[in-house]
Amino acid sequence: MAAALQAVALTKWFGEAETRTIAVNEVSFDAAFGEILYIVGPSGSGKTTLLSMISGILRPNVGQVLVEGTDLWQLSDDAIAEFRLNKVGFVFQDYHLFPRLTTAENVAIPLILQQVPWDEALRRARGYLEVVGLSSKAELPPVKLSGGEQQRVAIARAIASEPDLLIFDEPTASLDGDTGRKIVSFVKEHILNAQRCILIVTHDSRIFEYADRIMNMEDGRLTRIANGGQHEI
Repeated sequence: MAAALQAVALTKWFGEAETRTIAVNEVSFDAAFGEILYIVGPSGSGKTTLLSMISGILRPNVGQVLVEGTDLWQLSDDAIAEFRLNKVGFVFQDYHLFPRLTTAENVAIPLILQQVPWDEALRRARGYLEVVGLSSKAELPPVKLSGGEQQRVAIARAIASEPDLLIFDEPTASLDGDTGRKIVSFVKEHILNAQRCILIVTHDSRIFEYADRIMNMEDGRLTRIANGGQHEI
């Protein structure tokens, strides 16, 4: 599989001199198109900081992020913002759906940011809702949906811009075990493709079987990369 993302000796610290705290310490890994890579580890292990660097939000102090061979942090600020809009999709733990918008309007948001006309954005949004099996809920507000349905709306919104890199932050944390497994199974079967790489940050060992590889972090360092399904990490 071709490399979608390469992290090279990524390091990030906060503070200076005696107050310096190293959040991520010389982490190197690659992720391929067509792959689901999990990032696991205890709270404070550096997972969120690492994601922020590889998604163009937080600049590393040292190291490189190569996206399809392009050094992300050598780009201009405008180009980095364009990268986040067009290349990266996020699915957050708490969904971040707007309660006063319909389901379809929530999914249309990234398309509006890409300056797609409103009517066309809504038409496409309904298409993505169909992908996640929620076309019948297009005109409902999020409050009328179950937790699993809201998660699927968040997935539809994340893929609306056709991102190459899709990032899930604790996607099953607010779901019961059965619903969580169904969501991740759905992602692997219907959302992952040969032109997309998926990164999932999780503490949930119940969904490890759906990973291609599992990357463990502790105290800011990469400690192990194992094949999916290996629960002892």
